Amino acid sequence: MSVNDDIRVFYESYSGEKGVYGKSVLGKDLYYFHIGDKVGKQVIAQYSIHAREWITAYLALEHVRHGTKQGGVYILPLTNPDGVFLCQNGVRRFPLEKQKFLLEVNKSNDFSLWKANANAVDLNVNFDARWGKGKSNVFVPAPSSYIGRKPFSEPESSALRDFTVLIKPDATISFHSKGEEIYYEFHQDKASLNRDKIIAQKLSSYSTYPTKSVKGSVGGYKDWCIEKLLIPSFTVEVGNDGLSHPITLKNFIDIRKKNLNLLNILLENI
Repeated sequence: MSVNDDIRVFYESYSGEKGVYGKSVLGKDLYYFHIGDKVGKQVIAQYSIHAREWITAYLALEHVRHGTKQGGVYILPLTNPDGVFLCQNGVRRFPLEKQKFLLEVNKSNDFSLWKANANAVDLNVNFDARWGKGKSNVFVPAPSSYIGRKPFSEPESSALRDFTVLIKPDATISFHSKGEEIYYEFHQDKASLNRDKIIAQKLSSYSTYPTKSVKGSVGGYKDWCIEKLLIPSFTVEVGNDGLSHPITLKNFIDIRKKNLNLLNILLENI
């Protein structure tokens, strides 16, 4: 099984609007799909920015199939393709120098819990949103939490930034695993915070996931969208917290059920 292959095959067969918005460290395509209309509100939904959370890429494909009732969504199913490949397949098909580097960082041949990209940078702490000021930030290459040399040091995070600036979405939503929670806060002013809390509660009512107010998380895509673009942005943690990483397809039915219509709920409430 390879998530990368499944996404590529789906992309090649998809007849709707689609494209490549950038390349990964190792030159893999960063795919997007557009569903719905270009008239009305537009949302960016991104998935699998953390390698071991590859189950969300399959949720992305279900969201493409499900479509929208109004407005449109740009779906980015695999924002960390190198990391996902590494998590599922190990280093054998990577360049030799990269193999040596990654094995030194991971201190094991088992990459199943890897979160970072092929440079051992955690992409979701590499955005310019109070970068490097998080309690759990790491300052050397690591399987998770390494912030990188500077904000947007990585091709994947800079491509996501550029695509977001180009599209100018009305909101963004990021799918992670695990915990069954919805996050919506990052130093907004009071009016924006109230607006985003109401939207988060709508998402919560559908998914049954409780909303959470997080303190201390910085440098994420959600954080950057809220602080720099001043738009509503949400992180949804799919999958029961009692499950082990990486969550596999045997747990996908429940994830699909609770999240299938979430993009429509978001479009209806922004």
